[in-house]
Amino acid sequence: MNLSSHLVQRMLRLPPPLTRDLTVDRDLRVPMRDGAVLLADRWTPKTGGNGLPTALIRIPYGRAGMIAGPMVRPLAERGFQVLIQSTRGTFGSDGPFDPLRREREDGLDTLDWVIKQPWFGESMILYGLSYLGFVQWAVADAVPPQVKAMIPAVSESALTLEFLRADGFSLETPFGWGVQVAGQERPFAMPRQMLGGKKLQRALHTLPLNQADTAAMGQRSDYIQNILDHDAGMPFWQGLDHRHRVADITVPVSSVGGWYDIFLPGQLRDYRTLQDAGRSPVRLTVGPWAHISMGVGQTAAAEALDFGLALARGEEPAERAQVRLFVMGEEKWRDFPTWPPPGYEPQRFHLQPGGALATEAPAESSPDGYRYDPADPTPALGGVRMASGVKSGRVDNASLEARPDVLTYTTPVLDEDVEVIGEVSAEIFFRSSLSYADVFVRLCDVDPRGRSTNICDGLTSLTGADELTRARVTLWPTAYRFNRGHRIRVQVSSGAFPRYNRNPGTGEPRATATTLRVADQQVFHDLRHPSAVILPVRQNRPA
Repeated sequence: MNLSSHLVQRMLRLPPPLTRDLTVDRDLRVPMRDGAVLLADRWTPKTGGNGLPTALIRIPYGRAGMIAGPMVRPLAERGFQVLIQSTRGTFGSDGPFDPLRREREDGLDTLDWVIKQPWFGESMILYGLSYLGFVQWAVADAVPPQVKAMIPAVSESALTLEFLRADGFSLETPFGWGVQVAGQERPFAMPRQMLGGKKLQRALHTLPLNQADTAAMGQRSDYIQNILDHDAGMPFWQGLDHRHRVADITVPVSSVGGWYDIFLPGQLRDYRTLQDAGRSPVRLTVGPWAHISMGVGQTAAAEALDFGLALARGEEPAERAQVRLFVMGEEKWRDFPTWPPPGYEPQRFHLQPGGALATEAPAESSPDGYRYDPADPTPALGGVRMASGVKSGRVDNASLEARPDVLTYTTPVLDEDVEVIGEVSAEIFFRSSLSYADVFVRLCDVDPRGRSTNICDGLTSLTGADELTRARVTLWPTAYRFNRGHRIRVQVSSGAFPRYNRNPGTGEPRATATTLRVADQQVFHDLRHPSAVILPVRQNRPA
């Protein structure tokens, strides 16, 4: 989103560099407990680098180039020495690369090595985005006292597992990431990835899905096969889940997220765990960003320099509220004491006959219906996406809402602002002609010109859907102001492909399913079946 960089520059500016004259010690050998050696590069000012606070970045994507360089240089120019290490099995570090699985042991061994080096001073911070944030969560409850802060951005303590829910398998992101890392050390990997976006999207239509990795890149991927074969709750993933460690973290944390980020629900869960445990200081910043928006990296760097560097120097960070949120619709940054913020109460907006949406209980009415065909699946449009060549975030939903397999329910024109901040959910009374079906719900803002823009959404997969079922759908959290003169809209459909895997309607395992069955779906909205979206609405009108 082009808006992101401008917004961040207005909110936070990096301090001027202390030096642009840096030196890099390459291929430092860091021993692990099992005899493996991981390689690292140390960036420092050419003079006076020894003893500076250390920023540790552990990364699977290489220690140079378009990903690593923009993270390292701003910190090394402004008061840190930076150690950037290739994780196990990547870019010269001993392997193999088994994504996410060795990061606790390797991370703790790396910390032990760093604090024994002659160039190390007295303090360090942990820093990084996405996978680079996960490696922080993996060790944060057991770090040595020299670690003074951690700055995880667009990341959470269980990372992959949100995608692998049995009740809502997210296909596009883990599949695309698996393809990316499988080919990232080949020549011209970055342009190959950018040019291969359409091929990857075509591969996601492959049946059975366990052949899709070969269709995308001409070879099998252990990671992709594993995500297809193992749901989130299976023992196979146990070592990758660090949620149980979060409550024991005592190191200060500044967490940066985005309203359209793939990891936002888990990131807010981790933040709330720290908040409820009374950890201090902790910060949360959430902007109008998707996973790879420029504003995320800029804001994380600013937090590393304001929050992290101050703590590493034994100083107090600049005072600010614990929670800073960009309120979309209002298009402003606002400060709050907690997440979710106080003063917002759940309010039900009921689906009504005739495509209406209102806070009043629905009248007696017949259900609405549509036909879902997995051979022509309801497409994903904008929103929570991370794929080459695919637009994420807020987009015009006209083409989606014109489809016969998408129902819409819309309020009258609002006569006052409606501000929504917090957790969003829906209860949809639903029946399918098949036992297996999905319910996808999207919240939208309709402006005075009739343009419908997506705010947040979510999907749940049902079994026994041929019986009337109350489908509980958890949407992404949000901060949004519906302005006076706008309308609130809810979409209901049965998919968002390929963000979520299409439901074949057969109950076959996702890896081997080959049969696609058309389903006739019904959405009920009457006094006994009050389908609704539940929004956290501000009770006192803002000044």
